[in-house]
Amino acid sequence: MSVPEAYRNAKKLGLKEYSNYISQGRNGYLPYLDGILKNIDIVSEVDLGIVDIPLKKVKGTYTYMRSLSFARNYMPLMDEESEFARKWEAVYRAQINEGLRDPVKVYEYLNWFYVIEGNKRISVLKYLDVVKYSANVIRMIPKYDEKNKDIRLYYAFLKFYKNTGINNIWFSEEKSFNELWRLIKNYEPPESAYKTDDRFRYFVNAVYGVFRKVYLELGGHRLPITTGDAFLDYIKLNGVPEQYDDEELKPLLRRFIVELEYYKRSEIEVQTEPDLKVEGGLFSRLSNIIKHGDRIKVGFALAKDIKTSSWSYAHELGRMHLEKAMGDNVSTVSIDNVPESVDAYAGLKELVNQGCQVVFSTSPLMINATLKIALEFPNIVFLNCSGTYSFKHVHTYFGRIHEPRFLSGIIAGSLTKSNKVGYAATCPATEVVSGINAFAIGAKMVNPRVEVFVEWMEEWDNEEKSRNVVNLLAASGADIICHHNTLAYRKFSKMYGVFTVIPEDSNNSFVPDKYLAVPVWNWGIFYEKMTRSILSGATRPYGDIQSSGKGSFRSYWWGMDSDIIDFFYSKRSIPSQTQKLIEVMKDAIRNGKLHIFSGPLYDQKGVLRLPAGKDASRREILSMDWLVDFVHGSIPECGGNMFTDLSTGKTT
Repeated sequence: MSVPEAYRNAKKLGLKEYSNYISQGRNGYLPYLDGILKNIDIVSEVDLGIVDIPLKKVKGTYTYMRSLSFARNYMPLMDEESEFARKWEAVYRAQINEGLRDPVKVYEYLNWFYVIEGNKRISVLKYLDVVKYSANVIRMIPKYDEKNKDIRLYYAFLKFYKNTGINNIWFSEEKSFNELWRLIKNYEPPESAYKTDDRFRYFVNAVYGVFRKVYLELGGHRLPITTGDAFLDYIKLNGVPEQYDDEELKPLLRRFIVELEYYKRSEIEVQTEPDLKVEGGLFSRLSNIIKHGDRIKVGFALAKDIKTSSWSYAHELGRMHLEKAMGDNVSTVSIDNVPESVDAYAGLKELVNQGCQVVFSTSPLMINATLKIALEFPNIVFLNCSGTYSFKHVHTYFGRIHEPRFLSGIIAGSLTKSNKVGYAATCPATEVVSGINAFAIGAKMVNPRVEVFVEWMEEWDNEEKSRNVVNLLAASGADIICHHNTLAYRKFSKMYGVFTVIPEDSNNSFVPDKYLAVPVWNWGIFYEKMTRSILSGATRPYGDIQSSGKGSFRSYWWGMDSDIIDFFYSKRSIPSQTQKLIEVMKDAIRNGKLHIFSGPLYDQKGVLRLPAGKDASRREILSMDWLVDFVHGSIPECGGNMFTDLSTGKTT
């Protein structure tokens, strides 16, 4: 291409960009920093020296007059016979023949670069799709402003940049910079790599750079998130590699982008009733298993030993129910003590290797690992026991446990003599918080004088902490306490359900006296219905869904109407009139006539959380991080997210 022809093409691109902005009623010229900073308080300027800057981050020039020569894409607008055009062509010729070497001079503001000297060089380099170029960078740091998210993001970036020197990865949330730093701070290039003193420069080129290239080729630019957001989520699932290979990365990244489509507000199908209708069209390959006399193999990943964890034991009972209900049509396998983290991947892979066509991971904390392996094996049905997130490759399921918790509160509020009742809470997960609130609402409904006290174990299964919490609640005056909602393995736990307490000795130690009621999980009902649904074709592996052109984020959130959860109470210890009330409330819940979380509801700070006449939505229930105003106690700070720290798959 001749030099004049290159300028004409560049000018055409500039005029097209300029006209596009003008047609929208916007300024089509290059942004200029001098105007942007008019009302900004700059607290310091820092000379960073010569730095390689990504040209995609070069946003504009410094002065107004210089901005008139370029469109917003940095392509020239001046006449082809002008002196400006001749100088641009000279720079183009130098780049083609020898390559430009002299650094430009720029200001950096909010991680965008504005050119002081070298505008034509930047224009030529952008026209030629050069990725980066050296620049003498002067950083302009604005005064911190808590109300300005752009400035908050920038300050988070500054800490990250100080540690890494990386300036071309950007996020939508401040916390993401620190999260990436924690993941890559120990990164080392492979031994076969060229030696460099800057390991993070190699990381950007061999890891992030390859990810970005493949991600954009696969259409990632169409998502309303930064490439950094997508990259962070991807390495949270798969770890930080020494380097990426384009062809190896593509298959997994292609499927991962499907999960990121959450940001485009893809349809989320939430099933709140056990009505699993068969889809039309071809059944999945699993639907032919019974016809051929084979059995479907179902795997269960349990977080803890069934002898020590009532939660795992409840899922084990569900597995046993599935085998009994479906007989020769199903075989099951389970593994326990699976890590409740992304390290659960190894256990889930073991189930896949054993030939399981359906895999249930039974802890919300396994969701990252479940999504990771589901991306790798799209023709297997994966389900994770959690209610907070929704994915395409992983169906999620949970129960509306707050419904029987509400009934527990009615019994506690009705039978308390001290007008003080206690709640022994495990970990500050969302279903625990909503359970506390539902319990308190039930107690307050029947007893306006009742006070509800909550104490936390901050562990799921710990006998010693359980005893300590019960003692604290009883010592505060609570004569009825709500605790675990499931019986332990082959024995009655000493502390479960709703029970009264009596002193054990003179050392402020208390033990259960009368067991009044208990919410119970019936996971076997869900496992049976879900397995039959898979066999019928109503629930399919992601691979089958993809091939049929169908698919959505699917989550199951069943309640007492499905019998996945139930509520048992002692007819001997509870007055008949209270029993009648409980039965009326149970029927109202099952028939959808009673909404437990109905406004007005205020939190402990007096903030109106749910207005009068409004019922809480699924999202509001599943994201509760507050306690109602008549609960004594607070939600402890959690050492990390109870479920997943992914940006993808959040509930709507």
